[in-house]
Amino acid sequence: MSAAAIRRYLALLVLSVAGLGAGGVAHLAGSASTGHVLWLAVTALGIASASWWVGAAAVERRLGADVVALAALVGTVAVGEYLAGALVTTMLATGRELDAWAAGRARRDLSALVERTPTVARVHRSGQLVELPLAQVAVGDLVTVATGEVIPLDGLLDQGLAVLDESALTGEPVPRTVRPGEPVRSGAVNGGPAFELRVTTLASEGTYATILRLVEVAETSVSPSERLADRYARWFVVASAVAAGSAWAASGSVTRAVAVLVVATPCPLVLAVPVALVSGLALAARSGVIVKGGAVLERLARGGTLLLDKTGTLTRGSPVVTDVACRDGVEPDEVLRLAASLDQVSPHVLAASIVATARARDLALDLPRDAHEEPGSGIRGRVGRTEVALGRADWLGADTSDDWLRAIRRQADLDGSIATYVSLDGRIVGAILMDDPIRPGAALTVRNLRADGFDRIVMVTGDREDIAESVGAVIGVDAVYARRGPAEKVDAVEIERRRGPTVMVGDGINDAPALALADVGVALGGRGSTAASEAADVVLSVDRLESLGDAVVIARRSKRRAAEAAATGIGLSVVAMAVAGVGWLPASLGALLQEGIDVAAILVALRALVPARRTRLSPADKALLGRFAADRAVLDPFVTETRTLAARLANDSSREVVEAVRSLHSTLSAELEPLQVREEGELYPAVARLVGGTDPTGGLLRAHAEIRHDLLRIRRVLDLMDPDRPDRYDVLELQRLLYDLHAVWRLHLAQEREGYASLHASATQAPAAPTT
Repeated sequence: MSAAAIRRYLALLVLSVAGLGAGGVAHLAGSASTGHVLWLAVTALGIASASWWVGAAAVERRLGADVVALAALVGTVAVGEYLAGALVTTMLATGRELDAWAAGRARRDLSALVERTPTVARVHRSGQLVELPLAQVAVGDLVTVATGEVIPLDGLLDQGLAVLDESALTGEPVPRTVRPGEPVRSGAVNGGPAFELRVTTLASEGTYATILRLVEVAETSVSPSERLADRYARWFVVASAVAAGSAWAASGSVTRAVAVLVVATPCPLVLAVPVALVSGLALAARSGVIVKGGAVLERLARGGTLLLDKTGTLTRGSPVVTDVACRDGVEPDEVLRLAASLDQVSPHVLAASIVATARARDLALDLPRDAHEEPGSGIRGRVGRTEVALGRADWLGADTSDDWLRAIRRQADLDGSIATYVSLDGRIVGAILMDDPIRPGAALTVRNLRADGFDRIVMVTGDREDIAESVGAVIGVDAVYARRGPAEKVDAVEIERRRGPTVMVGDGINDAPALALADVGVALGGRGSTAASEAADVVLSVDRLESLGDAVVIARRSKRRAAEAAATGIGLSVVAMAVAGVGWLPASLGALLQEGIDVAAILVALRALVPARRTRLSPADKALLGRFAADRAVLDPFVTETRTLAARLANDSSREVVEAVRSLHSTLSAELEPLQVREEGELYPAVARLVGGTDPTGGLLRAHAEIRHDLLRIRRVLDLMDPDRPDRYDVLELQRLLYDLHAVWRLHLAQEREGYASLHASATQAPAAPTT
């Protein structure tokens, strides 16, 4: 709805209220004729407006409730019931303004995309670098792109290496290294030094321009949905006409027919329904969800298929360190410390993650010297007396026949991780593995969304199939669309729309066309692109997917309240129509009675504002959860070490490795077991109180028992084992127990993080509405 339309509805409301009030004042002052003229003017304004609305609905082949209102307004003029006409006009204007206010936020445009789009490029012409409008740049021109700039045109890298942040286009957080002759796409950001590209495509035909066109086409291809009030209006119009005609035929009095039409005016529809929906919008906003209008809320309530973008929606959207793998005899923390010390001076997105991990482990970082970075390859420098380098294995001079390197590459490929190799004094000694982890609570959120009414949940991503299938299996989706760019995501939405109403969730520019095409597009505004927020119908202002579930529950409850309010108002109107039909209710009194019916319907609609009553986390509860989360984080590195030692035992059962296992066991006995005892005595009772139900922490306690059992078995094997000449069967049993401990411990941590993330999220957000 345009801003001009909203201003027109506001003007109609102001004029109708002013005319109604002025006419009343004139009557009180003894000038009845002046009052009638003012009320007639208001009624005429109502007739003109209702005629326009009925005509607009007819063009769209809709039969709206405004037909009854128009007939009632004309009838009041015909029989001289000017007060009734002014009252009906005021109620119509009030309903339109409420609906316009709710829909005003639904105005979407491409301003964010357009603002981000480059308008000029620096082009080499006659030995000089000149700025030209993109329309004047020709295929074959050489263009310079500075650090941090949005790439203005599609082309091929002319020379050197380029590091491109394509997250806005692909949704994937890892920068892409481009070599000479490889394609560069417009819309990406130069994350490295300035480079030159040879233009291959005109600006109007480039990648970014294509996304703009996709959004525009998608927005115009969404057919208008049928509004709740219109569905009720279809039969109500017919019933009102039959009732008015019957009253006229039975009595021979047109005045009686007008009285029936006055109490049949659809004010409960044009007032109560918008009130319920606006109440839902307000309640959703308190939960951190901005819904752009009542029509969107209605469509959200009908959503049956949910499409979720992976990166940034189901995952964190930025890489984190998951493992530091080292050769035998090399300390992982020392490798991480040296790598992070050097990476302090690197602008690379992976460097920030490595530095943050080292600081989280309280490692002392030194300032590097003589640092030199080669974009797309790696960085070298000195940290203390050590020559440190990290980057690609081939850039570090890796031996392709190295079994350890092949094992790291295989592990990274299977896990879908990124491996950054670390060289100390010219020898590759370690690899830092990074991943874009699934959000804590993502699987729980998917289950809750399914419980909230989505019967099909699918994941859409630009990732390759094996990684996408792995993530989809963990979070529990019904289907996965992998290797999907902006155009292919639109195709996926079109496929799912054939099944029923769709809701698409995304956070990047590459998601904008799909968000615009879906029946409801949802953008993660807390961390997503502004373009996605502009193209979406719903914006999650907090970086929390769980709030979408809150919004769906609120939408469905608001829709129920709107239906209840409409049914209440229509039911009372039907009774009033019967009374007016037998001649017991004149038009003016009928208009006043209709006001009372409107109030009753609005009170029912306002029930949509009432939030659910629930148990909130007390400050003590939140502090307890935070304290134990910090205690668990201290032990996180030992989870990885458990698997690392199990893998080492496959090829090396020397005394050194056995003693490393013994040291790990001692640490876990001294740190992990006491933590579990404290959790069982302090944390789990608090969780049980908050969650309720029968034995809500039973699964967590069972995991504790399995971990204790594995630790006891490991100690028995170590006690029986000869460290200098270990028996082969003892080594195999020790390896099996370590793998088992790693699996159970990792699953247990995931369960704890998922559950506690859900509790913490519910404590920091406004309560969602109840389902009834």
